[in-house]
Amino acid sequence: MAPQAAGLGIVEDGLVACRDGIIVHAGPAATAPTLDALEVIDCQRRWITPGLIDCHTHLVYAGDRAQEFEQRLKGVSYEEIARAGGGIRSTMRATRAASEAELVASTLPRLDALLAEGVTTVEIKSGYGLALEHERKQLRAARALEHERAIMVRTTFLGAHALPPEFDGRADAYIDDITTRMLPALVGEGLVDAVDAFCESIGFTAAQTLRLFEAAAAQGVPIKVHAGQLSDLGAVQLAAGMKALSADHLEHLDAAGIAAMAKAGTVAVLLPGAFYFLRDKHVPPVDALRAAGVPIAIATDSNPGTSPLTSPLMVMNLAATLFRLTVDECLLGVTRNASRALGLSDRGTLEPGKRCDLAIWDIDRPAELAYRIGFNPLHARVWGGA
Repeated sequence: MAPQAAGLGIVEDGLVACRDGIIVHAGPAATAPTLDALEVIDCQRRWITPGLIDCHTHLVYAGDRAQEFEQRLKGVSYEEIARAGGGIRSTMRATRAASEAELVASTLPRLDALLAEGVTTVEIKSGYGLALEHERKQLRAARALEHERAIMVRTTFLGAHALPPEFDGRADAYIDDITTRMLPALVGEGLVDAVDAFCESIGFTAAQTLRLFEAAAAQGVPIKVHAGQLSDLGAVQLAAGMKALSADHLEHLDAAGIAAMAKAGTVAVLLPGAFYFLRDKHVPPVDALRAAGVPIAIATDSNPGTSPLTSPLMVMNLAATLFRLTVDECLLGVTRNASRALGLSDRGTLEPGKRCDLAIWDIDRPAELAYRIGFNPLHARVWGGA
């Protein structure tokens, strides 16, 4: 069984017991308390881990961007596509045209792919509506997925993802609209678990991001940040200084940013799917993050333009192969550290008091989860003890 609170612990002849969906024992069967079990499931020496957590996705959207993939194969850069009106704006147009029911229907196959590989908790960002009614629609669709599947969804408001066409040349005015109108309305409707911003050369400046984060803090909402994917604008230090849950991407991250994250306990969320899909060459500073004791999570970044990926197992392989994460780091990255990146303390490890969200695997050793490509050894998925 792995991971446990103190690290990646392996227990031979282990037993997990739960009551009302909460773990009451996780450890050797020989040390378990006397249990009057209503149901006993013999896993036949299969491996048990916490249910996987995908802590960074853009799962709810309409349309696709396959044509942009073709453009990039011909040498057009991601930035060039975005500046020509493609990229996020392309998905914005399709998402604005879709109804909430259509968004739910188009998202379910992507969500089912995650569930089929052991995911029990998923974060879903908005950011393809870029106007109040459409951001609301995305977040409502994300929440509605909990009524369609046995899954916990955490919603993140990413209104500051790109500048919508109606605000061309007026980025500060758009941030005003987000902070004074969109954010209070969506928080008031109970649709926001966290606030995120894309602080980049093709996104928003550090000053604009700070204004958004100050507004989020005033609303009592945790923050996260997309930063360091294309450049280092100082957003990581800014976000960590405000106790951000996580900073995500981080291909371009300096020592000051790492030190700020270590001090704040901000989780580094690495997204190898986007790194691979964009054929990036600038590897995140994994050794420096390790040395500083910054917790590392990994996620699919599932989105239509830069990471059309719905396989957490493939993410583990990519993280190990491209970023040289160890097997232990990969597993912790989709369990314990992923839960920290979402501000969730009730899952991600196997110990009494935690939710009984489990993944049961047909493997001989944990390395198989990161080693194989295109192979799914999931035997069963348990959500809240069921």
